[in-house]
Amino acid sequence: MASKRHQFVQRREAVGHTQESLAEAVQVDRTTVGRWETGRSTPQPWMRPKLARALKVSVDQLAALLSAAPAPVEAVARTHSETDEGAAREPNQRISPDDRSIIAAVAADAEESAIFLRSVSASNVDDTLLEQIDADIARLAADYVSKPVPEIFHEIGSLRRAVFELLGGRQQPYQAGHLYLQAGRLCGLATHVALDLGQYGAAATHSRTAWRCAESAGHNGLRAWVRSVQSLIAYWQQNHREAAEVARSGLPYADGGTIAARLLSLEARAAAALGDNASALRAVRAAAAARNEASAVVDLPGVFTFPEAKQWTYAGTAFLALGSRLNVDQAVEASSMAIALYETAPQSEQSSGDLLAARLDLANAHLAQGDFGGVQEKLSVVLDASPDRRTASISTRLCALSARLAQPVYAGSPLILSLRENVREVCSRPALTSPSEPVT
Repeated sequence: MASKRHQFVQRREAVGHTQESLAEAVQVDRTTVGRWETGRSTPQPWMRPKLARALKVSVDQLAALLSAAPAPVEAVARTHSETDEGAAREPNQRISPDDRSIIAAVAADAEESAIFLRSVSASNVDDTLLEQIDADIARLAADYVSKPVPEIFHEIGSLRRAVFELLGGRQQPYQAGHLYLQAGRLCGLATHVALDLGQYGAAATHSRTAWRCAESAGHNGLRAWVRSVQSLIAYWQQNHREAAEVARSGLPYADGGTIAARLLSLEARAAAALGDNASALRAVRAAAAARNEASAVVDLPGVFTFPEAKQWTYAGTAFLALGSRLNVDQAVEASSMAIALYETAPQSEQSSGDLLAARLDLANAHLAQGDFGGVQEKLSVVLDASPDRRTASISTRLCALSARLAQPVYAGSPLILSLRENVREVCSRPALTSPSEPVT
């Protein structure tokens, strides 16, 4: 039979809430508050931080308010009576003052253990909630590949803040580790948002928080993945040497899945940008070997995995940066392979950013080969892309191509002059819609 939670009711009244106003504060129905107060139901773990704030108590204090009502006076009296009778049955047992002191100390010692037991057993989450958050993260990571950033930015931020709030409560050790892993992955998604918007300082902050969460979770896979996005940040800030070094520093943590291939591909691209031909080609070959030798560990979907198509995209960029005729030919093959693989993949796995990047690399390769018609063909798709698909990295690539098209060697080509004006016009337009603005 449910027992009325008198202390909970008294606290609600003490802070000036009616059942209606409390229900409105925590966004539930008034009857739900009524069921909490009569003991017919208990607030879900995810609801408790919000409810604690409304009642101006801690989560632990809320747990105490929600605990079972104290035993009736009659039961307490009966217990004391039985204790007295037990003492009366042993009239010859006498306790000296010293013994009483020891007994009191032992009792106090046991109470400390009891307090600790209650502390480690209390939790503001349960396994069902953790499973739901895992599912939400997997969905957001998968959606990130094919959906524009503004469509999912707010949900990523909302879920990340909710996990941070849960970590401010109390969990059992394995639950805390799981929450840190979830927080790290959500910070990783936030890093990608900032990267796509060209906000590299914000991206670096999110990535440092993600790394700290990976450390707290003791999760090598997340450690390696965070190093990969930190390499991306350095690369797009033109710190190519740092990008290569950070990618290499993640390899000791690569304990399965496709992360080793990702890190090696990032190292290859950064080394190529430095003009380090030998290191770039070695890393490209090592990335291919890592994919062939990848263990059966299942990656999270979307941005947390490294599909073969993306690996060819990175290889194409690396070959193109190396610049020789042979490497340019290899860039054409790699970028063409990336496009073919993406276009035959399910729609939900087609990364618009990688497709645009591969087409821009092909346009640059055709330019180096003197194939102006090829430049126009590949570039037209990029120029026609929706602004919400044009990330900061694509805009950077377009601006670099615009500078190449302006070189004197191409001044005699009307087609190139026309393409240059088109590229300039697109670069002058805003790219991604700001996620701070409502999406209409």
